[in-house]
Amino acid sequence: MKLIELIYRRETRAPVLALTFATVVGVALVLARVVFSQNLKYGLLVGNLVLAWIPLVLALLAQRQFDSKGWRHWRFLPLAAAWLFFLPNAPYIFTDVVHVFRGQFVHFWADLTLIFIFALIGLVLGFLSLYLMHSLARRTWGAWRGWLFVLVVTGLSGFGIYLGRILRFNSWDVVLKPVQLIQGVSNWAENPLADSSTWAFPALYAMFLFLAYVMLYTLTHLPQMHATPAEMGSKRLEPTPA
Repeated sequence: MKLIELIYRRETRAPVLALTFATVVGVALVLARVVFSQNLKYGLLVGNLVLAWIPLVLALLAQRQFDSKGWRHWRFLPLAAAWLFFLPNAPYIFTDVVHVFRGQFVHFWADLTLIFIFALIGLVLGFLSLYLMHSLARRTWGAWRGWLFVLVVTGLSGFGIYLGRILRFNSWDVVLKPVQLIQGVSNWAENPLADSSTWAFPALYAMFLFLAYVMLYTLTHLPQMHATPAEMGSKRLEPTPA
């Protein structure tokens, strides 16, 4: 119950409700696809979307801990680290488009659209969690360092997606396969320019995430053009701070 109250708290209730609605619709579409085709192939989208929700939950927990105890409290840093490890799962769904090209092309556009729906939900989930953590970084280090934080996080996320799609690791392997994960990263570090996939894939994905976040961030700072005359009048009557 406390987790539900945290997720649907007043400050983030509107976007989380929209994401919940989109998630329900997406799952329903996958179920319809499974029933129609008698194939569980795209059931993996549901699992990936569950993983995409984890960074948002962790960001909300970290923000609550930050507001109550500050970032130096011992509980905040593990939550922030866990958020960073799981964040690549949110935009990772975009790479699931590869499954469309590995099968038959009978339902190509329907399957592509289905993946894009899940990818969009995952991307917004990730960006909402990043927005929450970005706000904490701004409050702690200031505006430009906050954007430096976003740049570093999107860069690490691009590399995390590379580890997942190309090297086939996942977030759980930090605990389940730490040795193999360290070896994979070490092999990459020895020759990061070995071929285009080792540097172009993570770099371009990081650039995509950063640019997409910047554009969505600016949309959240548009003036309220839909305000009614009554609302505008009440705003004019509000006293200005001295």
